[in-house]
Amino acid sequence: MSSVKTQLSPLLREELIAAAHAAADAAGQAILPHFRHIDLDTRNKAKKGFDPVTEADRAAEAAMRAVLEAARPDDAILGEEFGRKPGTSGLEWVLDPIDGTRGFLSGTPTWGVLVSVRDAGGPLFGLIDQPYIGERFAGGLGVAEFRGPRGHGRLACRRNDRLEEAILFTTFPEVGTPEEEAAFRRLSARCRLTRYGMDCYAYALVALGLVDLVVEAGLHPYDVQAPIAVIEAAGGVVTDWQGGPAHEGGRIVAAANRDIHAAALEVLTPR
Repeated sequence: MSSVKTQLSPLLREELIAAAHAAADAAGQAILPHFRHIDLDTRNKAKKGFDPVTEADRAAEAAMRAVLEAARPDDAILGEEFGRKPGTSGLEWVLDPIDGTRGFLSGTPTWGVLVSVRDAGGPLFGLIDQPYIGERFAGGLGVAEFRGPRGHGRLACRRNDRLEEAILFTTFPEVGTPEEEAAFRRLSARCRLTRYGMDCYAYALVALGLVDLVVEAGLHPYDVQAPIAVIEAAGGVVTDWQGGPAHEGGRIVAAANRDIHAAALEVLTPR
């Protein structure tokens, strides 16, 4: 895809934002009847270990695709469950219908719907949506906002620049390979507080100004595109562990600001 970042008209920006919200709305409607349902149909798609997929994942992605194919038929789509549909516009939607399926199965409201649109340069706009508790975090194309049952406001990351005062999140206690886990442990030992198991909701908390760092490994593009857009719009930084682009997943450092990001990289990848 060729980069189109400099060619987005105000009308196109509005269309993309509206399409993203419509897709998230459709996903929530497809998912919520299944949440905390004791007879949920769940399958393991991993050859080793446990990587669950549910009927809610598939229904939500199908609903999002239907919305986007109607509103933006020339755009490509990449989704976790149904792969890639090619397009001709230079834009691609990247979808994770339920980021945090393990949490979904456990009944915790920390999973989320991830919707983003990107060009060749990376994500342009993204949503982290938690439909059960009614919270939505949006970032990109001039937007950095939070909407919830208690109102709405602007997203802004924390300004803390000291690891000793930092709050660090990751999804699992075991982070990637043994070497990656050892690096994470070094960073955790330097931070004030380490918490686990929040999936995409941890990235939303970075954008909301409550968390300093999220560090993970082994991620896919659909895991990170929306969080990148939201956190960068809120003033944060998201890269890989070497400080390079993180759009395609892999090792991820999401930081509230450049100072705490630099401090984290020094510990994760010492020179």
